[in-house]
Amino acid sequence: MKTRRLTKKEMIIFAIGQLGWSILSGIIGAWFVTFYLPTSGDLNEGAIQFIPSGLVIAGILTVLGLITALSRVFDAVTDPLIASLSDRSKNPKGRRIPFMRIAAIPLAVVTVLLFCAPVPDLSKSGINIAWISVFVVLFYLFMTMYCTPYNALISEFGKTQEDRMFISTAISLTFFAGTMLAYTPFVFAGMLKGAVGFNWSYRICFIVLAVIACVCMLIPTFKLKEKEFVDTKPSEANMFKSLAATFKNKSFRVFALSDIMYWVGLTLFQTGLPFFVKVSMNLDESNTMLFMGGMTVLSACFYPFVSALVRKFGKKKLVITGFLGLALAYTVTALIGVLPFLTGMLPGIMICVIAAFPMALLGIIPQAIVADVAEADGIETGENREGMFFAARTFAMKWGQALAMLVFTSLAILGTTQDLKSNDLTASPIGLRIIAIVAVVFCVLGAVILGLYKEKKVMGVIEEAHKKENLPE
Repeated sequence: MKTRRLTKKEMIIFAIGQLGWSILSGIIGAWFVTFYLPTSGDLNEGAIQFIPSGLVIAGILTVLGLITALSRVFDAVTDPLIASLSDRSKNPKGRRIPFMRIAAIPLAVVTVLLFCAPVPDLSKSGINIAWISVFVVLFYLFMTMYCTPYNALISEFGKTQEDRMFISTAISLTFFAGTMLAYTPFVFAGMLKGAVGFNWSYRICFIVLAVIACVCMLIPTFKLKEKEFVDTKPSEANMFKSLAATFKNKSFRVFALSDIMYWVGLTLFQTGLPFFVKVSMNLDESNTMLFMGGMTVLSACFYPFVSALVRKFGKKKLVITGFLGLALAYTVTALIGVLPFLTGMLPGIMICVIAAFPMALLGIIPQAIVADVAEADGIETGENREGMFFAARTFAMKWGQALAMLVFTSLAILGTTQDLKSNDLTASPIGLRIIAIVAVVFCVLGAVILGLYKEKKVMGVIEEAHKKENLPE
């Protein structure tokens, strides 16, 4: 069956799916810790303490941190499982779209339910802990069911380097737009608190966002017919062989390890931003949306130039530049309260300006690198395992997010004068400064690790294959 390239319009339709899941991912990144570990100011406004917030697990972990970490044990199975099922699928409608269509609605519903812990009595928090544990596992299951097949389509839809960069740029824009939308409750929840109370003001916002996200995720599954663009032979390898073969690829191992560093750094920023605004900068939380929106818009201004920069400098050098730029932004965050002039709105503005260009680079290019590695591996091995490669990237993303939440919930309260096992423990300026320093370390590590990636070798395999088949590069 002869296939065709996607038009630019169809690539944009595809990118709308990422707008949907990034809203839901952004809600978890921005609100999971904020909602269940409320600050003293939130408690005064009527927030409910659903679970203990102190270091009650072996004296070094919070309950929320432990829940997040354990959910990744489940992920360790579901990521490669979904990838293998998708790669091996013989569904007449395609290997990817059917999974995405099934996952969209449950993912949206579970995201809302995750914030609906049923018992407002802290003395009965065991029920809430069980509730949160179940729904965070379900969240990551359905997220995997949507994201792993979705990301595999980047390589399959991106038949040329030009298409691949356009798709990566489009989905990066929708990712940051979705993340920004996830911060809108900082503005709109305040308008609802008087009428419905603290917790429901946020839940209502989450419900509205989840509906929008669900519609966005479903749009590409109904508007794009996968078989028109992809005629790939299903992989015959079982899950374990496919996973082993994926990680046997040295180029991918190097990339995946550096990518974990990126997701740790990014998630520390997303999770910590409300706390940096409220605790470190002593500003109203509504400024969180202002800073995030400003950074997103400024970052988007750099997007048109990324493809040209890639052609001139290559992907590897630019991603390393992004890592170091992000490290500089976190350095400014760490210096809030140390340097006397970093007060009020200034540090927030500086962070947004410094982080904008690195976020553009890191938002676009890594997806294209995975697509390159997957294509080169397919050329060399004859196995089409794009799903497994992107599952491993999704796995890296979620491990990075889990590690970041574990780090954040454990370090944010260091330096507090409160009892570390108290149930109303809140973040301290010292703890937040330590988190920013840790984020710098992870970003620098990401740059160092990516320095080992053999970009010329990967691109050489692709270019040689395209020349033999007389395909556009």
